[in-house]
Amino acid sequence: MKYIRDTTCFYIEEDTVVSFGKFDGIHRGHELLLEQLAAKKSRGLKAVLFTFDIPPRRNVEQAEAKVLTTNEEKMHLCMQRGVDYLVECPFTPEIMCMEAEDFIEKIVRQLHAKWMVVGEDFRFGHNRRGDYRMLLDYCGRYGYEVTVVEKMKEGSRDISSTFVREEIAEGNMERANHLLGYPYFVTGAVKHGNRIGRTIGVPTINQLPPAEKLLPPNGVYVTEVYIDGRKYRGVTNVGCKPTIAGDNPVGVETHLLDFAADVYGKPVTVEFLSRVRGERKFASVDALKEQLQNDIAYARAWFH
Repeated sequence: MKYIRDTTCFYIEEDTVVSFGKFDGIHRGHELLLEQLAAKKSRGLKAVLFTFDIPPRRNVEQAEAKVLTTNEEKMHLCMQRGVDYLVECPFTPEIMCMEAEDFIEKIVRQLHAKWMVVGEDFRFGHNRRGDYRMLLDYCGRYGYEVTVVEKMKEGSRDISSTFVREEIAEGNMERANHLLGYPYFVTGAVKHGNRIGRTIGVPTINQLPPAEKLLPPNGVYVTEVYIDGRKYRGVTNVGCKPTIAGDNPVGVETHLLDFAADVYGKPVTVEFLSRVRGERKFASVDALKEQLQNDIAYARAWFH
């Protein structure tokens, strides 16, 4: 897969099928779009996901927004799903003010778009004037075809990144994972911690995700962990270690069941399966150790 970013002068010579969106999390609703892209690939078109490098509302409203997937995680998910090009266009003032028809022309000319796959709620161009109806109106002029995909629902609600975020923020990992279609995960290199875990017989691996990554609420979770392509079971704490003295940053700390190898510096993926309990401050390290043993026993029972 080719990853094009940091430029509005992107260009693809091959004929393509293009889908548009934030694609944050790539949930089950997005999979409907990706299925259409896969079908068009069989006609000899290259599959393109077109998105912006940051959520547009952050520029428009000056709002901070946590993401379900970092750029690197999104790239990994796209590669798994057969995407040929991931285009992350900078949301510049020029792009923000571009008229809808000019945006269509830019996509057709620079991406060689022969087919566009969009959701019913897709909007584009200045003041969000463009929609799927406009794409259909202009397809004869610019020589492309359009597939419009209905929104996937869970109950009466559309499956969306916002829906997923709300469930994660409540610690409802089973529900969030159902909406995503896969376990919510954090990927990052293993960092050196304070080594307290080793002294109490519960060694852990530590990750410090980037600030923009959405983490589940502070607490303990049953997890599965991927290291060097192999899967391990684990118990993971999200939080700032309130029992341990010092100013500890919010991190992801995982004890791997039946595993003791040195993995410092290696990239590790932690998948969150179920919430065990909230984060607590214990009266002593011994009390913390006792609780950790209870958490480990809970995780073993959960897996079995």
